[in-house]
Amino acid sequence: MEQQLDYAAVRAAADRIAGAVRPVTVIPAGAAGTSYALEYLQHTGSFKARGARNFLAAHRAAGTLPDTGVTIASGGNAGLACAWAARAESVPATVFLPATAPRVKVERLRGYGADVRLVGDRYAEALAACREFAAGSGALSSHAYDHPLIAAGAGTLLDEIRTALPGLDTVVVAVGGGGLFAGIAAAAREHGVRVVAAEPENCRALNAALEAGRLVDVPVDSVAADSLGATRVSADALVAVRAENAESVLVPDAAITAARRALWEEHRIVVEAGAATALAAVRVAPRPPGERVAVVLCGANTDPADLGRAQS
Repeated sequence: MEQQLDYAAVRAAADRIAGAVRPVTVIPAGAAGTSYALEYLQHTGSFKARGARNFLAAHRAAGTLPDTGVTIASGGNAGLACAWAARAESVPATVFLPATAPRVKVERLRGYGADVRLVGDRYAEALAACREFAAGSGALSSHAYDHPLIAAGAGTLLDEIRTALPGLDTVVVAVGGGGLFAGIAAAAREHGVRVVAAEPENCRALNAALEAGRLVDVPVDSVAADSLGATRVSADALVAVRAENAESVLVPDAAITAARRALWEEHRIVVEAGAATALAAVRVAPRPPGERVAVVLCGANTDPADLGRAQS
């Protein structure tokens, strides 16, 4: 099923998922000109629901969604979103993840009706098993971020933010594999909105690719690695960050932890460290005076006890 990531793809995604996802809530952040896009309130607790729903709905419409359903290797937000979207389409979801995955994630996946397969102790082993299963069963293989339908679904967030914030200048997005960034950037280019890609200093697949001029593998070592820990960014994200309306910002783990703590202390908002990375970028490198900025808080599948440790 050939796809291209552009604004037309984002608009098509918006039509497919209309009524199936929660429109984003946008609130003032307190600082002049800055607002928070509360996408962590989305179904399954993250923006991933948009891409997963678009992916399966597009395949359903094209007649390419098999009765054997969909499969994915991910015990995180993408896996949860895939299982949720599969349940909505009344097809099976088979999710592969390492046997070392936290029990809470396994139980949440099963709660969405997924067939959970625990394989090996590393993601690579789960991914290999997922691919073998897809080849043998005919199940549709999904991806956490590296697919135009997944990215286009995530990109629907931008127009919703613009509706809530007319005159939006800049949107700040945390980047792992780059699906959310690539989708939002595709829409932002259409409207002259600047996109800031925020990454941890030691979890910088996009920034490293930009620096190298090509896709490269990077080591992953960050407090936000559970959600931003992609070793390689998508090709669409690299194309997007090279555009004139995009920039890459790196932030230290200490700034991410401080931003996460500030969201709790000032707004009683609990998000993943990955989501707090976007706010950390604004706090480390403030935007120019008068600029109207939206900070995307993209996920909240986190342990509140972990926030307590961050506060101590």
